[in-house]
Amino acid sequence: MKSLVLFLLMLVASVHLALAQDGPAGAPMQAILQEHSALIVKSSRKTIQPAIDAVAGSGLAQAADVLQAWQAKEIFLRKEDGLFFRGEKRDAKTYRLWDFDSGDVVGDVSKKALKQIKPNSGIRALLGTALVRFQLSDPDPARRLAALEAIARAPDATLLSPLRASLDSETDSAIKARKYRTERLLTIAHDPSPSVRVDAIAEMSGDLGLDLRATLNPLVAVQLQAFEGDLPEAVNLARMVTPGGEGLTRDQAYALLVAQHDAPAPLTAERLRETLVLHIDGSTVGGVPVAQLNTDAARLRAYAGLVDAGLVPAFPTEADQAKTLSRYRFAEIYAEPSPEVTGAAKRALADIQTRVGVAQTFDLTLDALSLASIYFLAAIGLAITFGVMGVINMAHGEFIMMGAYTGYVVQQVVPNHTASILIAVPMAFAVTFAAGVAMERLVIRWLYNRPLETLLATFGISIALQQLAKNIFGTQARPLTAPGWLDGAWVLNDVVSISYIRIAIFGLALIFLGFFLFLMNRTRLGLETRAVTQNRRMAANMGINPDRVNMLTFGLGSGIAGIAGVAIGLFAKVTSELGNDYIVQSFMTVVVGGVGNIWGTLAGATMIGFLQKGIEWFNPSNTLAAQTYMIIFIIIFIQFRPKGIIALKGRAAGD
Repeated sequence: MKSLVLFLLMLVASVHLALAQDGPAGAPMQAILQEHSALIVKSSRKTIQPAIDAVAGSGLAQAADVLQAWQAKEIFLRKEDGLFFRGEKRDAKTYRLWDFDSGDVVGDVSKKALKQIKPNSGIRALLGTALVRFQLSDPDPARRLAALEAIARAPDATLLSPLRASLDSETDSAIKARKYRTERLLTIAHDPSPSVRVDAIAEMSGDLGLDLRATLNPLVAVQLQAFEGDLPEAVNLARMVTPGGEGLTRDQAYALLVAQHDAPAPLTAERLRETLVLHIDGSTVGGVPVAQLNTDAARLRAYAGLVDAGLVPAFPTEADQAKTLSRYRFAEIYAEPSPEVTGAAKRALADIQTRVGVAQTFDLTLDALSLASIYFLAAIGLAITFGVMGVINMAHGEFIMMGAYTGYVVQQVVPNHTASILIAVPMAFAVTFAAGVAMERLVIRWLYNRPLETLLATFGISIALQQLAKNIFGTQARPLTAPGWLDGAWVLNDVVSISYIRIAIFGLALIFLGFFLFLMNRTRLGLETRAVTQNRRMAANMGINPDRVNMLTFGLGSGIAGIAGVAIGLFAKVTSELGNDYIVQSFMTVVVGGVGNIWGTLAGATMIGFLQKGIEWFNPSNTLAAQTYMIIFIIIFIQFRPKGIIALKGRAAGD
């Protein structure tokens, strides 16, 4: 009986040991964890990689679950037998454990009986890299995208094979395209075959992505190296460099030899001083009194005395350094060992640089057109009033500000941003039209043909309107939110993009251009306006009321400024000083384009927009200087063409 009991106990013990250690029929994942138990418990980033590789490369279905639990700090060691489990907190003192191999619940265990494995951030990053190969084929698209992002952050040669394997099974076209691009980049960087890498570079050479350039740049990076005698045949030579020639001084060349431990370091003033201090013997150093060490010659004699005494090594003289340099050849060596890959990368980068230049030019053109459309919207109302009435309206910028604030007020009442903008545009026109008519009837009509008084009066009105806006809305910037469908930007590539708001403003400028052409050429008001512009007295004799035309024209110009304010407020800060940012450019647009001409206003806005963006491109760090240069250019331009790009013809040209 005792023998039978003893046999059963031994059998149970052997089964338990088998389950805990090895065997496909037992617990293979537990066996792997037990084999690397010491590394897992220690949790050191420097030593943990073999344990991670063992789990990730096991081929077991549980590998991804173990790595995820490990990364989430959900692995626990049971102290009584040293086994690992996934754990979940039940309450303050109890954890529920799951077996990694079977997935079954082991039971609830006291917190004191467990040791939690807490990987640091470095280990979690390694675990994340190991998880990528499993996440690339995960059923959840979000996890597959997360895996691709992880590869982009830390591209690794070991991920190339699982990435390629996941391509055929990918069902999402967008994710598959991103996988293929990532695979091409990894191939360029890490594929063992130079010919395969060259083909991948040729395939991607027309791409302007920053990730491609970041992949190609290390392939053409060079490092200065020194070789005694002839260069090894295996090096990928970029160019030979001569000490004392272009790009390499003799001191830099010798410093490289010192860094490579191929030459003794020269004696610098700091090193000389430190050595002498360390070897003071009473009141002398190297046989030279300390009190006399106030010159370089005395300090060198003291150091020579220390050399003669065998206390310090002799330092190399300039002749010694020259002799040492003569034994070495200096060359810039590519970090990439394959000349074929380096050549392909250089050709691709040169092609990309050309394409980037073209794309930057196109992007600058889009920015200039966008700015020109903004200036056109801001100036078109001023062009009408200034051209027809000859009134210098310094309060025009405040009508822009009023339009922006009108849009803000409408959005407080109508929270739907699309509806609020659609309401705000006609509302801003109505408000500023009424304000312009009131201003013309109360002030401007009494000051015709008195430009100085008109300028001073409108300047005073400008200050009063700014203060009124501050009293109503305060000094803090107010938000004018664009509809959701205007969020984001139209992106052609990593170089060319333009926001949808700017595109909408460009479209609005074209709409107003068409509207004014129709108004001026196809309506009675346009006919009367052109008649008054050409000859006020003759128009009055023909039955046209110049005062009525002036009132409507001023109101129309002010209303257009209000609509421009809504458009500008979608991307600029809505404050009481909003108009100040555009009043100067508006006047310059009208004067440069030609007073009283819609096409001239368009030409002036285009010229100023391109000029400002061009100057900013040459001097991007100082926009104030760019504006100064632009004003100087316009002053010079007016000297040669005082009537603007498109001057008025007929009698109005002489007024």
